[in-house]
Amino acid sequence: MKPGTLYVVATPLGNLEDITQRALRVLREAALIAAEDTRHTGRLLQHFGIATPLTSYYDDVEARRAPALVRELLAGRSIALVSDAGTPGISDPGFHLVRAAIDAGVPVEPVPGPSAVAAALSVSGLPTDRFVFEGFLPAKAGRRRQRLEELRREERTLVFYEAPHRIAATLADLRDVFAERAACVLREVTKMHETIARGSLAELAERGEQFARGEVTLVVGGAPRAPVEPPADLDAEIEELRREGLHTREIADRLATKYELSRHEVYQRIVRGR
Repeated sequence: MKPGTLYVVATPLGNLEDITQRALRVLREAALIAAEDTRHTGRLLQHFGIATPLTSYYDDVEARRAPALVRELLAGRSIALVSDAGTPGISDPGFHLVRAAIDAGVPVEPVPGPSAVAAALSVSGLPTDRFVFEGFLPAKAGRRRQRLEELRREERTLVFYEAPHRIAATLADLRDVFAERAACVLREVTKMHETIARGSLAELAERGEQFARGEVTLVVGGAPRAPVEPPADLDAEIEELRREGLHTREIADRLATKYELSRHEVYQRIVRGR
């Protein structure tokens, strides 16, 4: 362990086999563990025979307790930051302490591991090359619908967390605003009663009440990209580039990028026009 270092430690979402060997070592060797719920983390530590002291660090106190923890770090004590499940700071307490430690010149190191966002994306069957994590949507129906309207044209895959008692209403709102997009609901990921449901938003909304227990992560396909019409003078532009001495592939690359067109279609258009 490096003295005076804040370790941001990911812990299992449910299945205790998912904890890493490095996470166990850091939890065992740290001077102190700052935990979202000391009772919850205490059970984890007991399972692995770890006796490191705990201090509570949850939403309502994190800004207030961060300075005292930074003083401990500056005094040379290493601290492991954990949340109840997954990676601290991802819709869990952690930001204030990490920010305060950085501002004080304290080393901050990640101990990566489980994340509900990554787990949900990996099995959703939806595009994962570009995505947006929205966390929890507003609890009130009006504000939730307003936020969904703001996201309606977002082309990247969307990931949400949702409380079980709101999942049915949220799925209904998503169906109404996003229409027939593909989606995936993951409930109790890695736990005994794990549920993974895929389908259209309309199909999942009909089953909304079935997901109303446990932790829920929701993945929704992005807005379909509007087709881009090639400009009317594209052929003239092709001829101009030919006169400049560009090869067919170079012309296709340039025009496809310029007008956000399919490179294959532009290439075929160039070849047909010869």
